[in-house]
Amino acid sequence: MALLTSNNADGDQDLAIDFHFPSSKKALIIFTRNPELGKCKTRLAATIGDENALFVYKLLLKHTATFSSKVTADRYVFYSEKVRKEDLWDDIVFRKKLQKGNNLGERMQNAFSELFEMGYEKVIIVGSDIYDLQAEDIEDAYKAMGSNDFVIGPAEDGGYYLLGMKNLKAELFKNKEWGTDSVLEHTLKDLEEESVTKLQEKNDIDVYEDIKNIKIFQKYLLKV
Repeated sequence: MALLTSNNADGDQDLAIDFHFPSSKKALIIFTRNPELGKCKTRLAATIGDENALFVYKLLLKHTATFSSKVTADRYVFYSEKVRKEDLWDDIVFRKKLQKGNNLGERMQNAFSELFEMGYEKVIIVGSDIYDLQAEDIEDAYKAMGSNDFVIGPAEDGGYYLLGMKNLKAELFKNKEWGTDSVLEHTLKDLEEESVTKLQEKNDIDVYEDIKNIKIFQKYLLKV
């Protein structure tokens, strides 16, 4: 999951705080970083350069927007820095908000809390850096929440790419070393007394090794 920061909406604050009435009992939160040169995929950029890293992230954003638009739920994009109108995220398909909080845990907790307060019964969050994530995976996660209160998608790096719940459990967002390989372990420990479904492990893209065998990235990258 992309690590993000929260500032302002640069004139689009009305979008960031706009209230939406639920049209479904399910909501999908997508956390995304505003794509700016030198400010995204910095670990990847250390190997392939800022321009290539930005290109890779834009491909990931396009992939995420494409598959998430097919999910049968209300879809919310939470921007890291500024809410953008008429961008990759279709204003008709996606509801747009701004992340709030001092760290990733606070921002995720605030996003979940806001949507539960709106009346949603099943809320899932995903990042925007999982190339092999598809709409079917999200639908399977919602189905799993029919018999379990929580669902989690483990990432190969020791984090998670998806987290879903029926009610807010604040402990999941506290006392974590975000961006390290201990996040999944500590999150599962917090869920030991809960009913949980674990999805198939997937690889999120953080370093060059994560993309070196994916043809679409190699095809268009500048010389590394």
